[in-house]
Order: sequence, then C-alpha cells, then structure tokens
Amino acid sequence: KIKRIKLKQWLLLLLRVLIIACLVLAFARPTVKSISFGSSSAKTTAVIIIDNTFSMSVVSGEGSYFNKAKQIAKSLINNFQNGDEIAVVPVAGNSETTIKPTSNFTFVTREIDELPISFISNTLNEAFIQASRILYESKNFNKEIYLLTDLQEGRIFNSENELSNLGNLLNDTRVFLVDLHDKDAANLGINEFKINNQIFEKGKTIRFSAEVTNYSNHLINNSVASLYINGKRSAQQSVSLAAGGTARLDFETTLNDTGLIQASVELEDDDINRDNKRYVSFYVPEKINLLILTGTRSDSKFVNLALSNPNNTLLINEADLSQLPSINLSKYNAVIIIGSGNNGIDKLANYVEGGNGIIIMPGTESTIQSLQNFFNNLGIPAPSSLVGKQNSPDVAVQFDKADLQNPIFTDLFEDKTKTKIESPDIYYYARITPGSAGRTIISMFDNTAFLSEYNRGSGKVLVFNSPPVLSCNNFPMKALFAPLMNKAVLYIASKTKAQQDIFAGQEIIANLSGTASKQIKIIRPDNSSEFINTDSLVNKKYLTYANTNLTGTYKFYSNNKLLDYNSVNFDPKESVTKYETSSQFEDYLKQIRYSGNFIPLEKGEDFSKAIYESRFGTELWKYFLIAALLLALFEMFISRSSKKDLKMSTD
Repeated sequence: KIKRIKLKQWLLLLLRVLIIACLVLAFARPTVKSISFGSSSAKTTAVIIIDNTFSMSVVSGEGSYFNKAKQIAKSLINNFQNGDEIAVVPVAGNSETTIKPTSNFTFVTREIDELPISFISNTLNEAFIQASRILYESKNFNKEIYLLTDLQEGRIFNSENELSNLGNLLNDTRVFLVDLHDKDAANLGINEFKINNQIFEKGKTIRFSAEVTNYSNHLINNSVASLYINGKRSAQQSVSLAAGGTARLDFETTLNDTGLIQASVELEDDDINRDNKRYVSFYVPEKINLLILTGTRSDSKFVNLALSNPNNTLLINEADLSQLPSINLSKYNAVIIIGSGNNGIDKLANYVEGGNGIIIMPGTESTIQSLQNFFNNLGIPAPSSLVGKQNSPDVAVQFDKADLQNPIFTDLFEDKTKTKIESPDIYYYARITPGSAGRTIISMFDNTAFLSEYNRGSGKVLVFNSPPVLSCNNFPMKALFAPLMNKAVLYIASKTKAQQDIFAGQEIIANLSGTASKQIKIIRPDNSSEFINTDSLVNKKYLTYANTNLTGTYKFYSNNKLLDYNSVNFDPKESVTKYETSSQFEDYLKQIRYSGNFIPLEKGEDFSKAIYESRFGTELWKYFLIAALLLALFEMFISRSSKKDLKMSTD
C-alpha cells in the first residue's frame, strides 16, 4: 500500500507539472509549420500596401490601375478569418501617422473604398518601413505584406542612402507583389512653370515660361498648352514632342488684375492628367504704399517729385528716420531710406527678411561711421569711405557700365538695342563694393557700385551710393532719374513665390509678420478653410504648415489681411511612364536584408490559391489548453484515490 501511495504521489507531481507546462505553452501560443495539419488556422496579421500616387491613375482596359488595386485589396479580405488583423498603408500617406491593424473587416473595406489618389509622391520603401513597424509589434504567427503597385521607375526608393536593414523587423514575413501596369501610357507632363517678370504693373506685359516633357514611348502631336490668369485663359500654344523630348514654351499676356494673382499652365488630357497643370502666384498691389524715411527732410525733395504720378497708384508717406521704432512697417509695400541711423534697425531687418524691399541712399548729413553701422546692422556690405566733397562739381566721376538685363531696366527704354545709359556727374558718394554678397547694377569707373542689389531672407535691398540732391550729383536733373526711381520702387514692391519649388506633401513656411490676430485662417486650393491659433506656435513670426496634399495656391490670412501665400505643385517624378520588374523589386528586398518568402502574383492567377498554398502553420494553444483540462481532471481523480489509500493505510 505504501508503495502504491508513493507511486500515486509521484504521478500527481508529474500531472501538476504537466498542467503548469500546458498552461504556459497555451499562453505562449506556439505554432507548428506542417502541411499535415491540413489548414492554416494560425492567426495572421497582414499589411495591404496600396500605391495611391497619381501615376496609378492610368486607365487600361479594366479601369485605372488605382481602382484595380482597390478591387484586389477588397478581394484579399476573403482570405482572412475571424481573429486575423489587417492594416491598410497608402504609399502616398503620412509616414508619421500611426496605423493599427484591425479585425473589423467592414472597417477595412470602408477604408479601402475611401482611399483617394494623391498628389504626394512617396516611395515604396517608405511604405515598407511603416509596414515593418506594424508587423514587428504584432503577436500573430503569420505575417504578410501585400503590395499593389504599378512599379513605376525610380519610385521603389530615391537613393541607397535611405535604405535600412528591415530584415529583423520582417522576420518570417511573406511578401506578395501585384504588378498592375499593363499599358504603354501616353503622357505629357509640365516639369516647370516660371514667371519671367520681376516687376509687375497693371496694363503691362507679363511673361511666363513652361517646360514640357513627353514621357511616352512615341511621338505626341499638336497638344495644346494654355495659360490661365486667375482662372481666365490668356494665351495658348501648340506643342509636338518626340518620345522623351522636352520643350520650353514661352507665354506673353497683359496683366489686367491686381492683388494676389494665381497663374497656371494646363495641358490637354492624356493618360495621366494630374501632371497637366502647374501653378505660380505673385502679388500686385492695387496701390503701392511707400514710406520715405529721411535724416534731413530736404534730402527727399527730388525723390518725391520723381515718384509723383497723376494716377495716384503710389501713396507716399514721409517720416523722420528717428521715428522708425514707432512705425508699423507692415502697412507699407516698400520703404526708401535717405540717411542713416540705428534706431529700429532690427525692425527694418525683419521687414526685409519677411519678403519686403527697401531702397537705401546716403543722406547729406551721413557720416562714414553712421553709414557703416547702418549697413552692418542690416547685414549688407558697408561702404569703405566717402569720396569727394559736397558742392564741388569740378571733380566728378561717371558711370562705367550698367547691367541692362536687370529687371529694373525692363521696358525702361524704347530702343531695345540700347547698350549704354547717360551718366550723371557724381562728386560726392560712398565707396561701395558688393562682392559676392550682392550684385552691381550700375558700376563706376573706380570699380565701385553706384547702384547695387542684395538679398536678405526673401526680401530685396537696393543701394544707391550718393544722396539724391544737387549738392552731391546732378542725377536728379537727368532723364533717367524719374523712370529709374519708379522702376526701383515697383521692383522692391513686387513679390513672387514663383521660383520656390514646393511639392505636395512638403512643408510651407508662412511669414506671419504683422499679424495682430490670434487666429490664422488658411484658404486651401479647393477653397476649404483651416484655422490655427498663434498661441500654439513656438515661433510667432512663422508658421510651419504641413497639410499640403493638394496642388495650387495656399493663402494665409490674419482677419482679412493676406499675410503670405505659396504655390504647391506635384513632383515630376510621378510623370514617368517607365516601370521596374518584379526581379528588380526582389533586388530591393535583398538590399533591405529581407530573407523571407517573396511571391509575385501574376495577372489572371488565382490569388486565393497562391496565398493558401504559401501559408502553413497551426496554432497549438487550444490543444495545450485542452490537454491542461484533461490532465487537471485526471489529477483530481488520482488525488482522491491517493487520499483514500492514505486513510486506509492509517487505519
């Protein structure tokens, strides 16, 4: 009896150890990879990557590539069972957005249906990084990535420098590729659109240029390119291009509007329409509010006379230079400074850096020290010395040459072949050498600059080297003086964002200088509005705006005052109609150290069968849980029997 009791106790110990082991294994969710189980009952986490860049808008016999991708994505859901998880990752999505997989397949279907095609150009590598993070955090045994794309050339990744080792994150993950491109697409794309003017005047000619490329493999004849100003067609041209050819189109029209001008160039429809329109924007004030600041009031006499005009398009306000700290510069489109001073110089520097322009002239009472301090505080090359004497016309210097290609001289002379301008006699001036910091517009015989230009931030600074008075030169008496002063004011008052290349999805840095409101209103290209509180901004002078998924002009307002604007365009990389192969994509997988099972799914193939055959594995947690229960029942029976034997032995 004692031997039998000891045997039962050893058996109870073994059963209890087995029960604990089975429970631990059940919670660990082990899976066996064996076809012999006959089905794939292991839970699966899948990431469906849908290429929603606009190259997927090509329409073939079965509809657009993008719509086919959405149909296939929805059909893939039928290959999953209760408890499986699916995440949908768009290629042209926000990589910073956290995407969580879900077992709600109705939600996944709705998410696929609502996914839009996008102007943002991202790479497949960016989507793979996001998918890798999702799968790495999953506890399910089966992990799968489905990539639905056209495999556009150059959009797997931008450069090898951005590739990282994803092998550890994608361990035991199966990758399925569905290549959707099946057409030799015809596509013209606009790579570039520029304004060729830097001075804007209502009623004057304005010029644009556009660069158009034929991305097709065949000739495209007589496509029409149209120029639009504020939505009105203003000019058009015909373009014919051989395969791979590029052409520059020049447009001219008369500027009839003021305020914010939104210009675009548009091509006729082809297989990819979203690259057929490109935008630029610029601002033409209806009336130019000009502020003249002087150290000596009489110094501005001739400048005032030169800028007076019967049309009242130039509104002149004059103040003493010492009043600068108390003046609200945001009210003015341009500022002329005659003299030098250091009060409020920071305000003036911020005004220029914010995209505005100023004209600087020495005053009759300016000293070399005050000029040098003034120029240094503005961040432009300071004069080295003052040359000559006031009221001493006997010793005079003249112009050497002028850069007549500078925008200031645009339409200034009736004779377009003019190569030299009449020089005044200059007998008192500051010796200024721009060097690499600026450029000389009019030079003098001693290799210094009479008129020079500098860029500060996004603003412009024009510098004359001599006071505009007869005691220093006879420039105010020359025929060139009045038109040059007017052109100079128009030049610094004109603002354009045409040369900025901001692609959809990239950030806009909006200048908020001069805002008095705590709320910024953003008008998007589709005329929808967005509001941002300035209290939430770390830097109150600038707003970093990232919601740029649309192409067109974004406008930033404080109350009803336009603070800033930017045109956003598409990335020309999305216009390409050449494609990679599945073997080239497999090379990419090797570069990111992926060593799993890569399965290209061919057109017409039974996707469900291919997916089923690639899956094998059964989760054993249910079996271990059942075993634990059975062992527990057996343990109860043995325990009771052991207690009975022990009692009988005692008796």
